[in-house]
Amino acid sequence: MRKVGVAILGLGVVGGGTYKILTEHREMYRKAYGADITVEAVLELRKDRALALGVPESRIASSIAEICSNPDVDIVVEVMGGVEPAKTFVLAALNAGKSVVTSNKEMFCKYSYELERVAKHNRVGLYYEATCVGGVPVIRALLDNLQGNVITSLVGIVNGTTNYILSKMSGSGADYSEALKEAQRLGYAEANPTADVEGYDATYKLSILSSLAFHTKIPYTKIYREGITAVTPADIAYGKQLGYCLKLLAIGKNTERGIEVRVHPTFIRQNHPLASVNDSYNAVYITGDSVEDVMLYGRGAGAEPTGSAIVGDIIYCATHLQHNYSTFDNTEKASPSTKFVNNFESAYYIRISAEDKAGVLSKITSILSRNGISVAQIIQEEDKDPDGKVPIIVVTHVTHEHNINKAVQDINAGTGDYAAVSSVIRVYD
Repeated sequence: MRKVGVAILGLGVVGGGTYKILTEHREMYRKAYGADITVEAVLELRKDRALALGVPESRIASSIAEICSNPDVDIVVEVMGGVEPAKTFVLAALNAGKSVVTSNKEMFCKYSYELERVAKHNRVGLYYEATCVGGVPVIRALLDNLQGNVITSLVGIVNGTTNYILSKMSGSGADYSEALKEAQRLGYAEANPTADVEGYDATYKLSILSSLAFHTKIPYTKIYREGITAVTPADIAYGKQLGYCLKLLAIGKNTERGIEVRVHPTFIRQNHPLASVNDSYNAVYITGDSVEDVMLYGRGAGAEPTGSAIVGDIIYCATHLQHNYSTFDNTEKASPSTKFVNNFESAYYIRISAEDKAGVLSKITSILSRNGISVAQIIQEEDKDPDGKVPIIVVTHVTHEHNINKAVQDINAGTGDYAAVSSVIRVYD
């Protein structure tokens, strides 16, 4: 039986969950996989935290050098978060001939090209299932199960914090600030929630997933990003009237015009499978040319769901003598041959605050028509808002992003004080 030693860098929520799973399931892994996986060392500044988890004091390391020089450690698990010192520690482990398993989506997204180069040079593994969608095995599906397909699109709810906030706003009518406070109280949102609510977290994940799906490097800097901080209960309510629910979606498409990658609040039809993904759950909806549609669903965060993904990578690494790397040229920047679509196509929801006067609606529809935008639905509410204006809700047919941007500018500039665009939300069909 092969003995496999593991070191864990960081014993926070995820690291602690990983330690618990490895120690509690050790005997099962021995019987099922023929590998005796033991935690040989941990690196944790708070010694009391390690001791509370049951880590023997002799296995609490004081430096990354101690981990790297330990001959009993074969796999290093990095769950520290942040770019530094995590990146330095991972590079040290790879250069010491240790395989690495990481859950650090920001570090991996930004520096996977450098980490993978070092891993290849030292002939060790680099595994990262836990960087995306918690316990949902989407990376393994793309690498090992769906590789017979040309993936044409990947659409996901990949951030549990924002999904909880939007679910709360939709279910109770709470405004954004109220829903955020509740998410923070429950531990779904950090004290500083910027990475989640402004879409950075989802952008890092989309970079990783779309690179795998489309077999070309998709840097996060190529992804259009928009967060949920401007979402209002009014827009969610109007969306419901129209048969939509609102989600922060990570969208990747491989089209004839090029690759389209974007993260933003999106209305989806209430009968779409992603519409039923609520609270802190995540899901990824993948379309391949042979398999057609596949949806993977589950917990997107937490100690044990993320620990499950990490341990899955540990077992995979322990039971595979040959390590696989990216199916594309993993460089810092995108390949010059990869085309990106910035003027993407979508339907749009537009809410306009307007004076209740004759001719205003006609002027708005004329501006939309002049910009090549066809209207699918219009709702003109009778109740006035606090400013004494009435909401006009327009849903367009599919058009181009640049057309919408120009139309919004023209409405705001060309209707005097009679009308102004309050919000624009893309619609996914």
